[in-house]
Amino acid sequence: MARLYVLLFLVQIVLAVCALISCLSADEEKVKALPRMIWVLIILFFPLVGSIAWFLVGRERPAGTVGVTGTTSPAAPARRPLAPDDDPEFLASLNERSRREDQERLRLWEEDLRRREEELRGRPDDRDRPEV
Repeated sequence: MARLYVLLFLVQIVLAVCALISCLSADEEKVKALPRMIWVLIILFFPLVGSIAWFLVGRERPAGTVGVTGTTSPAAPARRPLAPDDDPEFLASLNERSRREDQERLRLWEEDLRRREEELRGRPDDRDRPEV
């Protein structure tokens, strides 16, 4: 029986820590019903009830989750991908930038080649020089 009490105590502590982290990291606009500091005090002084109350009442649920009444919350506006490698606009801009850099590099190489050819054409040939 003592093991059960220890297990329930640990579950209560973990739940309270998760609720505190969630409460302290939530945006100010997402905290509902009471000010954030009141929620922190409720979670600290009444860990089990306060934690459950925070998760049910105190915070705004993510879009599309089912609430207590069984209805879903309104859909959130479409969000951009979080990682740059998942963003098609970012990948397209990388392709475009790479293509422009390649074209510029090719243009510089062609200019350099033309300049070198001009220098070679303008120089007298070694065969035409008299030997000394």
